[in-house]
Amino acid sequence: MSDLVFIVFDSEAKAEEVRNKVLDLQKDYLIELEDAVIAIRGENGRIKLNQIMHPTTFGAVSGAFWGMLIGWVFFMPLIGAALGAAGGALGGAMTDVGINDNQMREDARKAMTPGKAGLFLLIRKMTTDKVLDDLKGEGGTVISTSFDHAKEEALKAALAAHVPAPATDAPPAAS
Repeated sequence: MSDLVFIVFDSEAKAEEVRNKVLDLQKDYLIELEDAVIAIRGENGRIKLNQIMHPTTFGAVSGAFWGMLIGWVFFMPLIGAALGAAGGALGGAMTDVGINDNQMREDARKAMTPGKAGLFLLIRKMTTDKVLDDLKGEGGTVISTSFDHAKEEALKAALAAHVPAPATDAPPAAS
């Protein structure tokens, strides 16, 4: 069973930074994501979703490939590619993988003020202690999770934790 997490940040840049950090953790096999989406609330109140995977584009590319391949059989590869791309794009646009887009828009509309950005993570599994250590001090407000209470509180504490600035090699100032 997967867990859904929704965290709001003060800026799109911060949400993107945290998403990239989580994606790096996935490369290290510390977390396994099904989806990671950034929701941005514009000044006009409109919610824009910045998704990693774009099913419409993927559908168009794969449809063009298969359409051209089938078109070669009938000596019309360009027509086949065009029809395949159109069909693939239509199929991709109708497919919603990962987190439900309408639900994300609704949650973001309720929780975010204009100029804020939210990060939705659909987590298949994770090594909790190591992931929380890496997210320590990143900031953000946890709006909702499907974690148990202990794990949710640990996430809130990790995001809010103060990380001390790195020490410098400069000698202490004389008094």
